Amino acid sequence: MAEADATDFVAPPLPPLEGDAHPAIPVRTTGSLSRRMILIAAAWILLLLTGGGYALDRVLTDAITRNADAQLEDVLTALIVSGEIGPQGEVISSREPADQRFLEPNSGLYWQISAPGQDWLASRSLWDRRLAYGTKHNDLGVHSYDSNQFFDPKAENPERLRIVERDATLPGSKVRWRFQVAQTRDGLDAQIKVLRKTLVRSFALLGFGLIVMAALQTFYGLWPLRKVREEIARMRAGKARQIERPMPIEVAPMVEELNALIAHNERQAEEARRHAGNLAHALKTPLTVIMNAATAEAVDLGETVVREARTMRRQVDHHLARARAVGRRGSAHSRADVWPSLESVERAVGILYRHVRIDTDGPKDLQVHVERQDLDEMLGNLIENAAKYGGGSVFVTVSKHSGFVEFLIEDDGVGIPEEQRLRIFDRGVRLDSGKPGTGLGMAIVRDVAEIYEGTVSLEESEDLGGLLVRLRLPAAN
Repeated sequence: MAEADATDFVAPPLPPLEGDAHPAIPVRTTGSLSRRMILIAAAWILLLLTGGGYALDRVLTDAITRNADAQLEDVLTALIVSGEIGPQGEVISSREPADQRFLEPNSGLYWQISAPGQDWLASRSLWDRRLAYGTKHNDLGVHSYDSNQFFDPKAENPERLRIVERDATLPGSKVRWRFQVAQTRDGLDAQIKVLRKTLVRSFALLGFGLIVMAALQTFYGLWPLRKVREEIARMRAGKARQIERPMPIEVAPMVEELNALIAHNERQAEEARRHAGNLAHALKTPLTVIMNAATAEAVDLGETVVREARTMRRQVDHHLARARAVGRRGSAHSRADVWPSLESVERAVGILYRHVRIDTDGPKDLQVHVERQDLDEMLGNLIENAAKYGGGSVFVTVSKHSGFVEFLIEDDGVGIPEEQRLRIFDRGVRLDSGKPGTGLGMAIVRDVAEIYEGTVSLEESEDLGGLLVRLRLPAAN
């Protein structure tokens, strides 16, 4: 039974680095997030205001037009009521509308009573003009429409008319007379123009105010991200180790993950510094022994060099295995299929120890949050030890319990006394010096398992009577 190496000196943790003198690495950007949010808000506001303004314009324009038509309808009703048939069958008006504009030529307000083949009757304001008599429709009810019949582009004030008309049969006549009242659209168009100008100004002011509000909301809402940047700059300058400033609820989860990532990187850096220090101290003693032997021109210099070189190689292999596991642990997506790794190790060990029978049992679809190379190394060490020190039978059972995949490696050897089971995990310790080995296999398994937040323990096998190794690793499915 070999004693533990005297070179297992653990270096004290190194102090953290202060600041970072290297300039920040430029990052590719996809444009301003603030600008993007403001543009989206502005486009949506303009779309809504345009649609709403158009709808409101139509509603108010129709209301103004209906109000103007209602006034013309009142005149039309009075005109129909005052209509009579004269002695010669002609139409006359017993009481003309009282509006003075009906008496002024080309005043913009007109009325007319007419029928096909009959003498017509019209207001003086029409003078020598006549309102058109359309035959494409029957005006049994009130009919309102716009007309350009008096429109002259060369005139100083070209007239566009709004006409309200209705057909009626007067008592004592079988002729259906058409009663028409027309008014120029100038006043109506002026009202609509004022309305639209008011709408445009109001909606423009409203849109500008909403866009300004969206901009202020964007800058204020994204302000915590600027605070996060300032905190990260403080950490790079060595003034803080993590973000401690209170953040809004929406940003807090990101800050927590960032703090966790920083803590994770600090642990990895600390582990790397500690491993480097441990390796340096572990190599220092063998190098000192070799130098002393070479200086003294010792007779057994060759044996000393070989012995100490073997010790240094053992330490280098151990620390390299730990360094690889620590580096690969940084990937949150690391996972490995259990069964392919187990079968691969079983084939390799079976070639080395052909007299050993290896049996396996368990689900075939389990996965662990471990890199495949590290899983192969842990299972390879454990199964090889069981084959090397057992009596010829090795049984491996895989199962899943409470978020962990559990490996039970049992052999039919002499086992390990309970008081020595913890000592076997020390680096360089070998309980059977008669068989080749470095004494680092179990130490590597323990260190790599702990890096992945797993455990390894030694027990006595109830079925085979030898050693039972219980390896637990985080499950990935």
